Amino acid sequence: MNKKILVKNITLALALLLPTTSGLAHVNGHDDLGNKPVSTAYKTNAKAMEVTKANDSDEQAKKALLAKLNNIKHFSAKFSQQVVDADGNPLQNGAGTLVVSKPNLVHWQTTEPDESLIVSDGETLWFYDPFVEQATAYALESAIANTPILLLTSQDESMWQNYRISKINEVTFIVHALDSNSQVKTLELSFEQDKLAGFVILDASGQLSRFALSGSDFSSEPKKELFEFTLPPGAYLDDQR
Repeated sequence: MNKKILVKNITLALALLLPTTSGLAHVNGHDDLGNKPVSTAYKTNAKAMEVTKANDSDEQAKKALLAKLNNIKHFSAKFSQQVVDADGNPLQNGAGTLVVSKPNLVHWQTTEPDESLIVSDGETLWFYDPFVEQATAYALESAIANTPILLLTSQDESMWQNYRISKINEVTFIVHALDSNSQVKTLELSFEQDKLAGFVILDASGQLSRFALSGSDFSSEPKKELFEFTLPPGAYLDDQR
């Protein structure tokens, strides 16, 4: 499998390469995934992507967002996911669990509609598809470019130089990719009482995926074993590092 397809697989598994709609809205972590107003990320993306240099308000927005993220050392949560196409047509719903710990540790397990597992051990990003019994390994630094959700786990502020931040209100921020070739165009983050409540991802094809978090735990430190990946017996490894 070539690298382009594998990057696509990672973003799909993280729902980072999923849809934009005319019927979605901000996630607050408590609402059902029903009909919502148009996502702010979708409405502002076309205009925002024309801007390549951050102005003063952008820098203030970046500082405000980083301040919120710096207060989050780790968390675990269940997620529900809704994916729609550029016309607002539903494509699929999903569910799973997400565990994050700084620096650069992720355990993302999708249980519906299909099983998949993504693990970041701090150096390598592992993507495992049990259906085809194949694991793919990526260097973490290169994976961040197409999976900006990994920015939540990073303590390296230089990573943010590739993105512009806009602040919609006190609890909603949009991360815009400055690279015109980026597979992910915007990542919209919503907070409640300085805790991440959900996020919306807009991809290059105009698809949008909206995640609502529930049962979030920001106090308990996750087990280290969650961020370790062992190739299952008989599984094929495609090493892209």
